[in-house]
Amino acid sequence: MVKITGEYQGDLHCVATHGPSGTMLVTDAPKDNQGRGEAFSPTDLVATSLATCIATTMAIIARKHGVELKGLRYEVTKEMSTDAPRRIVRLATTVWLPIARTDDLAKLLEHAAHHCPVHQSLHPQVDKPVVFHWAE
Repeated sequence: MVKITGEYQGDLHCVATHGPSGTMLVTDAPKDNQGRGEAFSPTDLVATSLATCIATTMAIIARKHGVELKGLRYEVTKEMSTDAPRRIVRLATTVWLPIARTDDLAKLLEHAAHHCPVHQSLHPQVDKPVVFHWAE
């Protein structure tokens, strides 16, 4: 179990503290929702969580098979609904792998990406495509 504490600081800003490490992060509402967009918004953190969870889960599986994924890059694009209620409707992720594709590795790593804990935790109505680019 991990405890995260935080405080609303006014003007749509929050500060959260990760209990085990003491690391802090700041959020702000996005410009299109009354904020100044000065930091990650809560929904930006959901997108970030998905991309980093995909990368981390793939790296865990790769490590178990003696493969290092250092240098893996990712990009996630968050799309919000245009109707009410305001919600994430699409998180499109692209992953660039620093290794050449083999059928066995592709099967293992792509499965890991689509079954990472965050991917599995998001509502089924959120479109979550993942595109993979393998090194030549």
